[in-house]
Amino acid sequence: MTSARDTAGAAAQGADSHWGRRLLALLIDWGIALAISAGFFEYSSAATLGVFAAMTLLLVGTVGFSIGHRVLGLRVYRIVDGGSPPRPVQTLVRTVLMLLVIPAVVSGPDGRGLHDIAAGTRIDRVRRA
Repeated sequence: MTSARDTAGAAAQGADSHWGRRLLALLIDWGIALAISAGFFEYSSAATLGVFAAMTLLLVGTVGFSIGHRVLGLRVYRIVDGGSPPRPVQTLVRTVLMLLVIPAVVSGPDGRGLHDIAAGTRIDRVRRA
């Protein structure tokens, strides 16, 4: 019989196994935002942050992944139903907290970042059939 502790431990282990992918996806997305900022806003740091936030809000909120997530086989989904992309408010909460950095690098007992815990979302690898 599997206990709640075993299940939480397995979830945390799975989350830990793709921290590298998550970081690389973030770097890809930041690089894209930086390139757009360089091309249109003369490397403005505020513009880079705004472009990054807009990309994250639009992409994660509609299809469940950013460009970096997609390249690395990750997706963000609602925990409630385990498959749908986050709703707009969930995406907004997740993005704002991610921009604050600390909630994104501190994880809870199940391995999710605090921004995902607050938003009721999870990021995981895409399962191929």
